[in-house]
Amino acid sequence: MAMRKEEGADLRKWYRLFVQVGLTLSLLILVVAFQLNYRPSDTFEVNLQEQETVEMEEIQQTEQETKPPPPPKPPVPVEVPNNKTIENEDVDFSASLDLDESLNTDQGPPEPEEEEEEEDEIFVVVENQPDCGGREKLQGKVDYPSFARKAGIEGRVFVQFVVNEEGRVTNPKITRGVHKLLNQEVLEKVKTLECEPGQQRGEPVKVQMSLPVTFKLQ
Repeated sequence: MAMRKEEGADLRKWYRLFVQVGLTLSLLILVVAFQLNYRPSDTFEVNLQEQETVEMEEIQQTEQETKPPPPPKPPVPVEVPNNKTIENEDVDFSASLDLDESLNTDQGPPEPEEEEEEEDEIFVVVENQPDCGGREKLQGKVDYPSFARKAGIEGRVFVQFVVNEEGRVTNPKITRGVHKLLNQEVLEKVKTLECEPGQQRGEPVKVQMSLPVTFKLQ
């Protein structure tokens, strides 16, 4: 026969009551805990030490005073000889002038100064320009220096010269050159040109001319 529990030993009967009482107590404890003041009585202060500040003073640059140069030394005194007194000489004012006496004219009149010879005017443009055969004639006379050819030197040389009244070339000079070998070759060959002189108003005159010579390697 199965045994049955007594009514006083049955714990399930009071289960709901115990749960409700437990929940109520828990809520009360939480409410009281939140209302309590947990702040510490002593206040905590942080003392921060002030950092020392360093003040920088602005240093003013001083200008160095320049002393004026010393005055120049006085010149050394030089002994000056005593002024000599010129004795008065007796002059004879009683001498008579003979107007009939002829004057000495051995020296003669002064010789006239020699006038400087004026240089002939050199023209640049005249009515009839000199004819030297042109650039082609001078180009044909010029030989290419072998050293300049081997060195690969090339360019254009401009020579300036004057054709005088006889048709000869004078005063040749290089106005724009390339190399001394090429310049010397042009100067030598331009002197050999035979030209017809230029004329101005039917008279032969000196005329300045300029010709180019080209050196170019093939």
